[in-house]
Order: sequence, then C-alpha cells, then structure tokens
Amino acid sequence: MTSNPRRAVLLAALCLTTVSTSVLAQPTQVKPGFNIFSEQQDIEIGRQSATEAERQLPMLNDRRVDSFVNEIVRRLAAGAPGAKFPYQIRVVNASDINAFTLPGGFMYVNRGLIDAARSEPELAGVLAHEMAHVALRHGTHQASKAYMTQAGIGILGGLLGGGRNPSQIFQVIGGLGLNALFLKFSRDDENQADTVGAQIMARAGYDPRSMADFFQVLRAQQKSDPGRLAQFFSDHPAPADRENRIRQEAQRIGAVRTSQEVGGFAQVQSQLRGMGRAPSMQQVARGEAPRNTGSRQRTPADQRNPDDRYPATGSGGSYGQAGRIETPSSRLATYRQRQGFFSIQHPDNWRPFEPDNGYGVTIVPEGGVVDTGDGQQSIVYGVIVNHYDPFESRNTSRAPTLDEATRDLITQVTQSNSYLRATGSRRRETIDGQPALSQVLSGRSPVTGEEERVTIFTRQLPDGHVIYSLFIAPGREYSTLAPLFSRMVRTLQVDDEVAHR
Repeated sequence: MTSNPRRAVLLAALCLTTVSTSVLAQPTQVKPGFNIFSEQQDIEIGRQSATEAERQLPMLNDRRVDSFVNEIVRRLAAGAPGAKFPYQIRVVNASDINAFTLPGGFMYVNRGLIDAARSEPELAGVLAHEMAHVALRHGTHQASKAYMTQAGIGILGGLLGGGRNPSQIFQVIGGLGLNALFLKFSRDDENQADTVGAQIMARAGYDPRSMADFFQVLRAQQKSDPGRLAQFFSDHPAPADRENRIRQEAQRIGAVRTSQEVGGFAQVQSQLRGMGRAPSMQQVARGEAPRNTGSRQRTPADQRNPDDRYPATGSGGSYGQAGRIETPSSRLATYRQRQGFFSIQHPDNWRPFEPDNGYGVTIVPEGGVVDTGDGQQSIVYGVIVNHYDPFESRNTSRAPTLDEATRDLITQVTQSNSYLRATGSRRRETIDGQPALSQVLSGRSPVTGEEERVTIFTRQLPDGHVIYSLFIAPGREYSTLAPLFSRMVRTLQVDDEVAHR
C-alpha cells in the first residue's frame, strides 16, 4: 500500500496536539478569599454555631447512620486542601433535601438528601461540595467581608471599645449561630465549591462526575416536589451550566483510580425508610415535630456551655449605665465620615463611635447602651449609619433594585436579631434628594424584656449597594424620639462619588 506522506504528517500533528492538550489540562486552581479570622477561630466559631444549630434542629442520633456518613467524610477529608479541620457530620431528621456546613468542619445532611441519592458516590459528591466550602473558608470569608463593609449592623461589637479582636468582630456581623453569612453563599462560592469538591472526590477515589449526576437528580426532584428542595436552592444558588462545569473539571482532573466504596449505602437507605417519613422543616418550625430523636451522641460541638446566650443587639465597650436617657439636646453637632462618604447631624450630647475600618458610625446617648451581663453590651437607644453590599448583588449579574436590597438588609437584621419582626408596610422616603425606603421592626428585647423598635432607612448607591440607618429605641419612648430621628435622617448627606468598597 502506498503511504501518503502529507496524511502521515497531519496525523502526527493531530496526535501531538491531542497529547499536548492532555498534558496542559490541569485541575482548576481556586484561591480562597481574604480572611481576618484564624483557622483555629474557624473551628471555635463552627463549634459554637453547631451547638446552636443542634438546639434548633431535629437530630436523628442513629449510630449506624452517623457512622456511615462519617466514614465517607473521613475518606473525603484526607484529600481536602488547606487546613486539617476536624471534619465531622451529623444527620438531621428532616425530609427536606438539603445539607449545610459551618466553619471549622461541622457538617450536616438531612435524611431527605440521603434518601434522594441513588448511590454512595452521589452522596459523597454533595458532602465533598459542602466540605469544599469549609476548606475554602467561605463562611468566615463572607464574615470578613461583612465586617469590612457592615460593622455596626444592629450590633456595636468592637466599635465602642475601638479594638478589632476577631472574636469580637464576629459579634458585629450578627452573632454566632445559624445566619446567612454561613448558610447562603454566592454563585461564585458555589462554583468554587463544585470545582474543589470534584477534586476532593477524585483524591478520595470517587468519580467526580457523580456530583454532576446528583445535581441532575435534584433538578428532576424540583419539578416533582419543589417544596423538599426550596431551602437547598435558596442556600445553594446554582451557577449557570453547573453540571457541565463539573464534568469539564472532571476532564481536567483526568482518569480517577476509583477505590472500593465504604459500603452499606442501600442498607442505610432501607433503615431510614423503615423509620417512616421524617418531618419537614416547616413542621419542625411550627412545633409539629420533636426537635431531637434517639439517644444523644456527644460531639465536639457539645463542649460549649449550654447556658450561653448571644446578645441580641450589641457588643463592645460600655458607655454609661442604661436607663432613661437625658433629653436630647436641641443643639446639633455634625459627624463626617472620615473618607467623606456621608455626614449626619446629631444631638451634641450624643456620642459618635467610629470603627477602625469600614464606613459606619454608631451614635448613642449617655445611658444608651446596656451591659447584658456576659461581657457584651447592647444598644437601647441609638443610631447606626453604614454601608451594605446586598447578598442579592452577589447572586445575579445585575445590580439589585432598592426594594430588593432593602428586603435583603431586613433579612440580615432579623436573622441576627430574631425577636424583631417587620410591622406595617414599607414606606417611600427621600434621603439627600434620592429615593429611599423605610421599614419599622419591633419585638420584645431579650435584653430589657420590653418592646424595642427599630426603623431602617435605606438609600441606594449607583452600584446597587445601599447606605442605611437604624434608629433604635424602646417602644414606650419611640414616639417621643421620632421627631429627632426624622430630623437626623433629613440631615443625612451622601457623596455617591466616594469609594465605599
């Protein structure tokens, strides 16, 4: 047979190109974001948050099931990047298809998710995704960003004292426990967790394509029973083309030497189904299902004193003794943010406290802060002005509207101060010549035992962020102070050209 030299050259070039492409394809490198917390603080924050979570959730407490999922976690953890966190997982007795993780390696998976998975590798894919959030320190990364831009959102921590101790910084952004900073990630975070989770799976001997397979299962389940997945898709906003991205990462990783599975997946599923249908989280929230089942298994999360409580509205240095405050002076002083971002007038017998970093100010009268008795202080009377970067803007390609940003901010405030509820309708306002909104929140303060009222004002900035003000006072005196608060908000002036990121 006569050979074709030109064809042979083309084939050789094609083979060379194929080999070169294969050699050049490498797993995606993911760099964690900045973080003001230490790795040890991740563990401590996670441990305390886990204790709070387990007070609120119905834990399954079945040794065989917990042993099975923890064996998968141990296998995955051997290939997790970054710090060697003490990864551990517990099963929540809930029918909702969901899983979540807290800083430092404290992981949770619902019975409903184990039931929905079709194989051990699919379950391992979800757990690897959650583990990636821990390894990349997404929770405390978001907490760090929140501190830099939100210091003062309902909590004084670190402002009055002027310090920036990370253990106090956390109080500035909402208190320890279940909150959006740990349970609601951006699409970029989810994309990173998919990528690193696929890499963790491969190192553990699981085919990373099983993660993509399970997300297909979730999409099918969403069509047939959307209620079971509502919380999952709320907590895990899906990046575009999620399954394709995971499969592309699997191609970059290359061939995986799969290992023998932990085993027992079918038996665990059968055991769980034999327990009858688990309650939904809505039933748990309505008190229609017990919070805990089975015998309690002690975990590192139990090391915290169960009598510990979190302050509802404040921490930081003390400023006087709480009680009825002196009548606000009719003479106004002007506070100007050090970078020229905003200015606001206040009674000259009220004192402004400015953080070392960030853009906010907290202005309180003598007696406006109460010591909660646990080394923390809470605002009883006062005003907070600050900048807020809505979570909404991190999950969409467009800037959020003022309504969306305000709703998002109210969610963060009420999650951090769970006794507060919105009352009445949102009102249209004007701040410094621009459209604004206001919303009244109220509830019985766990600190004073009395009604507390907070009015939130928001004004949008050109990039979709907002500048907001919180006006805080006991309900019994709010009508007396309302004219002062209205006067103060009318003096708020904003320079939209000043950088606030």
